[in-house]
Amino acid sequence: MSLVDLSKQVALGIDIGGTNTKFGLVNHRGEILVKGSIPTDEFETPEEFIDALYEKIQPMADEYCEGKEFEGIGVGAPNANYYRGTIEQAPNLPWKGVINFADLMTEKFGKPCKMTNDANAAALGEMMYGAARGMKDFIMITLGTGVGSGIIAGGHLIYGHDGFAGELGHTIVKPGGRKHWSTGSEGSLEAYASATGISITAKKMRAEFPESVLNQYPEEEIDSKTVFECAKQGDPTAIEVFRYTGQKLGEALANFVMFSSPEAILLFGGVIKAGDFILKPAKLHMERNLLPIFRNKVKLVFSELDEADAAILGASALVWEK
Repeated sequence: MSLVDLSKQVALGIDIGGTNTKFGLVNHRGEILVKGSIPTDEFETPEEFIDALYEKIQPMADEYCEGKEFEGIGVGAPNANYYRGTIEQAPNLPWKGVINFADLMTEKFGKPCKMTNDANAAALGEMMYGAARGMKDFIMITLGTGVGSGIIAGGHLIYGHDGFAGELGHTIVKPGGRKHWSTGSEGSLEAYASATGISITAKKMRAEFPESVLNQYPEEEIDSKTVFECAKQGDPTAIEVFRYTGQKLGEALANFVMFSSPEAILLFGGVIKAGDFILKPAKLHMERNLLPIFRNKVKLVFSELDEADAAILGASALVWEK
């Protein structure tokens, strides 16, 4: 039996976002050999989009895969179905309905293509290249414009029977609570713990406290970054925004822990730049709401992956997943 030289294998990782699509050629050590991007929203059809991807990527592959094996393609995308290789009803992409995206990619590139949603891809990347190396049970929570998640149990991603498992951001943390701007559900985690949710909380709280530094900013500038800057200045209202956000996150994390008993929960995304302002209350309220058998067992840690590259690395990890 001949041995496979992993050092000569290369995977293509693609992260499809509503505005831009990032891609890179990645080796088995998680090193991005070359990367690039194209705008997602300039293409009316998925076929046009894939043609543009091919024109950008194929010359890179010809150069960087010389003497190596181009193994396959991994794609992270909104509403991606791992089982079917489809993107289904993605609200923030220009193409509607069900798109047989993996088949179209394979047809164009002549390589096998796997896909999953972006949060699942991030969890795989963390397990292969990041803070979850060696872990078989953990939960990845992405805190950005929305709240995504990937659940790893027994070393495998939980996809569910239809490929859409792990939408922890849309679990209800406050029944009858804040109405979600997109789904219309009331009281979901995403409505509170995302960057969007933090902005809503900050606008409400600053109205109650006229002396807050937050009131020095116009309405359109009140985002999670501004709240963080004000919290660093010691503004009590901004600090309370993160404390409240951390509380809602921690209460939700307690439920997630009691569901799958993970070794760790990894937090990833722009919101975690707030550091201890959000981590300490999240940890406090997670532990407070756990049964004794779960307490002080679960690590709450920040991702080790570079935010700019994590999506590419995570998508590429699909290629190595057996």
